[in-house]
Amino acid sequence: MDQPDFAAVRALIFDVDGVMTDGRVLATESGELLRVLSIRDGYAVKRAVEVGLRVCIVTGGTSEGVRRRFAKLGVTDYYSGLREKLATVAAYLERHDVDPAAALYMGDDLPDVAPMRHVGLPCAPADACAEVLAVARYVSARRGGDACVREVVERVLRARGSWAEA
Repeated sequence: MDQPDFAAVRALIFDVDGVMTDGRVLATESGELLRVLSIRDGYAVKRAVEVGLRVCIVTGGTSEGVRRRFAKLGVTDYYSGLREKLATVAAYLERHDVDPAAALYMGDDLPDVAPMRHVGLPCAPADACAEVLAVARYVSARRGGDACVREVVERVLRARGSWAEA
C-alpha cells in the first residue's frame, strides 16, 4: 500500500456509528438510542474546523444528541438518516468545490464502501468490516470509538503543519 498524502487533504468526511462510536447503542426504556463519543475525537474535529478544513458527517443514524454534539464542535455539514451515502458525499464535495482526490472519508461498514471509493484517501478504524478494509488506503491502529478519528485528523493537521499551532 502506498503512503497516503495526508497534507493534500482539504475535506474530512466521517461516518458516526462504528467510527466515532464503538458501534454499540444503549436502548433506553423510552426507546432512545444512546451513543458514546470520544472527547479526543471531538477535540480533533473542532481543531480541524478551527484551522479551516471542511468537516462533514454522513450517518445512517438520526440522533438529535449526536447532531447537537457536532454542531457544538463547529460542524455545519451534518447529514443523517442516509441509506445511501455516495450521492450526499459527491454533492457535498461539489458544492464546496473540493476535488474528491483531496477528500478523506472514514467509514467502517458496507454503506461506506461506495463513498470511500469516491475519495482520494479512504480510511478505516482497525475493526472495520473486511470490505471496508479492502478499499481503505489507511487503516487506523485504533478501533471505532477509541480515538481513531483523532488519529487521522492529527495526521492531516501535522502534515499540514497546523496541529500544534496556538
